[in-house]
Amino acid sequence: MMARARRGRLIAGSLVALCVAILFTDYVVASRRAPKDDQLIKDLQQQTKVDASFAPKLAAEQKRVTVARLARKARDNAVAWVLIAAAAAFLTFAKALVKQQKPSAPAGRSQAKSSGSLRRAPAAAPPELDLVFVDQLVSQIGRGKEAAIPLLQAIQVHYRYLPDEALQRVCELTEITPAEIAGTSSFYGQFRRSPVGRHIVRVCHGTACHVSGARQITEELRRYLAIPDGEDTDAARMFTLDEVACLGCCSLAPVLMVDGHTAGKLTPATACDALKVTA
Repeated sequence: MMARARRGRLIAGSLVALCVAILFTDYVVASRRAPKDDQLIKDLQQQTKVDASFAPKLAAEQKRVTVARLARKARDNAVAWVLIAAAAAFLTFAKALVKQQKPSAPAGRSQAKSSGSLRRAPAAAPPELDLVFVDQLVSQIGRGKEAAIPLLQAIQVHYRYLPDEALQRVCELTEITPAEIAGTSSFYGQFRRSPVGRHIVRVCHGTACHVSGARQITEELRRYLAIPDGEDTDAARMFTLDEVACLGCCSLAPVLMVDGHTAGKLTPATACDALKVTA
């Protein structure tokens, strides 16, 4: 899987570089050619006012410039869309490589709290993924490219995220390519590419909560749960920490929700205590 991710990152990176080079070249050529074309048209317009015989040449040059600019605009738009898709694929493959190469968190870090702290189970090796569900899903939804989003949605509902093994199986059974899977799963915010914890902790970062210290509460929860930078789930996969726009409890600001249980009027210390409702 790592070799596939490296190859995908290399291809996507090369495509990104190519698209950037095309757009930059078009920009340089256009910035040099446009003033010359504009001056030519202006000169012909002046000559046409004096001598009507220049009118056909003026019309021909105007048509040439218009067609060239429209063609360049269409080309640049197409290249820009390819660049967006390639960049999304590159980031997805790069993130997969980082996750595969990242060493496991040191044991005991999460237990460095006092005796009143919430105790969490040590991280265990993930079980082998059962892909029978994916096989059945493909047979029900279909194998065409149009089935990409329904397949991803159903896989996430079943596994609670999008496992690499399940996505690879989808590509093997359908007409959907890895690049299309990567682009779709990274474009839509509803999809997760990493495992979710047993408990979901949602910290409100709306205006009232933000002013009341939501950022400090989030940082304290990350430290308490030993969640690494750039991640949202602890090593034991017990808690996933999400920042949400609003929980609709502004009078209780700052507020968080753990698996549907709401706790308000929090401080960084009491926010950690609020997680004990899951014990």
